[in-house]
Amino acid sequence: MEKKAATNRPKQTRILERRTFLKQIGSIGVTGLSLTGTPFLAGTRGESPGEVIYNGIRAPSAWPPRLASLSLEPMAVPYLASPPEIIPIDVGRQLFVDDFLIERTTLRRTFHAAKYHPENPILKPDKPWEQTGRDSAAMVFSDGVWHDPQDGKYKMWYMGGILKSTCYATSRDGIHWQKPILDVQPGTNIVQAGRRDSSTVWLDLEEKDPQRRFKMFRSHGDGGWALSVHFSGDGTHWSDVVCRSGPCGDRTTVFYNPFRKVWVFSIRGDDSKLGRIRKYFETRDLVAEAGWKADEPALWIGADRLDPRRKDLNTQPQLYNLDAVAYESLLLGLFTIWRGQPQDRAKPNEVCIGFSRDGFHWHRPDHKPFIPVSENFGDWNWGNVQSAGGGCLVVGDQLYFYVSGRSGIRGSPASGACSTGLATLRRDGFASMDAGAAEGALTTRLVRFCGRHLFVNVAAQGGQLRAEILDKEGRIIERFSQTNCLPIKVDRILQIVQWQGTNDLSALAGKPVRFRFFLTNGRLYAFWVSPSFSGTSNGYVAAGGPNFKGPTDT
Repeated sequence: MEKKAATNRPKQTRILERRTFLKQIGSIGVTGLSLTGTPFLAGTRGESPGEVIYNGIRAPSAWPPRLASLSLEPMAVPYLASPPEIIPIDVGRQLFVDDFLIERTTLRRTFHAAKYHPENPILKPDKPWEQTGRDSAAMVFSDGVWHDPQDGKYKMWYMGGILKSTCYATSRDGIHWQKPILDVQPGTNIVQAGRRDSSTVWLDLEEKDPQRRFKMFRSHGDGGWALSVHFSGDGTHWSDVVCRSGPCGDRTTVFYNPFRKVWVFSIRGDDSKLGRIRKYFETRDLVAEAGWKADEPALWIGADRLDPRRKDLNTQPQLYNLDAVAYESLLLGLFTIWRGQPQDRAKPNEVCIGFSRDGFHWHRPDHKPFIPVSENFGDWNWGNVQSAGGGCLVVGDQLYFYVSGRSGIRGSPASGACSTGLATLRRDGFASMDAGAAEGALTTRLVRFCGRHLFVNVAAQGGQLRAEILDKEGRIIERFSQTNCLPIKVDRILQIVQWQGTNDLSALAGKPVRFRFFLTNGRLYAFWVSPSFSGTSNGYVAAGGPNFKGPTDT
């Protein structure tokens, strides 16, 4: 028999999650409780009460939720504790990174880390203006890496020299990069000179004004830490400061949440117990509303007790940065975790992964490094691995993640040469639901769709996958039964599911149904119902890719 999804996690973990949730409700001083059970403080500005978002989750009536304090316990995620009765699945591929979509299963979930590209680093500090004393830098410090559908180029913005300037590079394949000579600072590829810390560059494909197509959020300490906002039509010629954010910490970054059409500021904060943390502020109008007051951003998230300590430091980890991007049907979070500061090497920070389906609450089911530092002195990423703005790109059947790394200087906490590298992952490959020789099954919760064709991302070349569809009462719809399903025995990121005589699900559109998948010797990564025989998902494609003309897979 299939197990309920909740029992697919260790009992101790489930008890802990429940205790954490009750503890937040009972002891952090909340003055209200949303319809999803999220604790919050009254008086926050935000959406109309009980807004239902794209995936059926009912948002808290006060948004963003106002937590009175943070703790070392993992963040409670109310939509996992109480998912919608019926989940709309028309936006994006549906990933199995959590139990949100799963009612019952006997499959085993496996999380997968990205793999470094063999040609790393793909961008090195080899120009005079990228040198800074004994350190040098050609590294993304968030900044941004995007594929621009307007001219078909990969584009990268990066820190040139330690805290010196922002530079620009282009590529035709995302692996081999050129540093074009530009006219901004003649003879260089510098697009913005002047002292900077963290920076985020965003290619905004929903922007109507062509002169604001690119947006830069530059962190600097002039007159107190803040972000200066700049616009550009070509990504190389930037406006003067359009507006300035409210007060923040140095490593403050920004992302766009297209599910709710808001810009989110991931604000570096400090906590007496947790050290570096994140605060949250959102706005729809960058120019008019980015200048928050000190007490306006909401407490958000920090590292937690499940983040492993390094044996050579035994220091409680902290959350150094959080970049995020919309990928398919959810927000993908890249958590840079600070492991401590050795006196004889650069910070051994590394990138971990998290997922959000409501834009605020983060589920971090796997605390192991997604993109780690190297423990071998002399490697380009011996220290301080950090993510890029835009998160990742969709390139064929792979996801491309760009990160910075620092070679360090032995016996010193200095950065040394700071470069940019590439890590890759199978598309949708963050987590898989797996079966061995014994057949396993997975039944979804009730879902609703408007499409016509069921697709899966599956690796079953040594086994097989079949599917069936159940009605609201749990009865098998005969023409879409397991026995009528043509077995799938391939390894493909886009594979249609067919039944004898049909692959058209349009008669079920708008009706609550469950999908049940049967798998042997394989991995199931995602499913979705497409309006097209080509398998388009209508989901978001992060920082884009060569097969996309806009922000979504259409």
